[in-house]
Amino acid sequence: MTEHYKLDRVRELADGDEEFVAILAATFLEEVPEDAERLKVAVPNNDYYEAYQAAHKMKPTIDLFELGVLDKLIDIQDWGKFEKANEDVSGQLKSVLQAIDNAVNEIRSDFGL
Repeated sequence: MTEHYKLDRVRELADGDEEFVAILAATFLEEVPEDAERLKVAVPNNDYYEAYQAAHKMKPTIDLFELGVLDKLIDIQDWGKFEKANEDVSGQLKSVLQAIDNAVNEIRSDFGL
């Protein structure tokens, strides 16, 4: 139903190959939740390096599936990269994790994965 994610860019990349779209969806389910867990641990523990690495890795996929939280993910990435100890990114983290959870559940349902 693609309420929490969009397939426009995915389909454009796949050039009409729906099997490739399904592969990208499965890859999303394989990688993004794992990186989200890394963020979930890294941010509260002020593990800047791990937060940066996880956010940076997720960025292209979050953008490709258009979850609507790319700006918040970039905030987290920059927080980690520049070790912004005086900034609180917990609100951004909550938004990103919620968007990922919603998209994961919907992709699983939409693709039968």
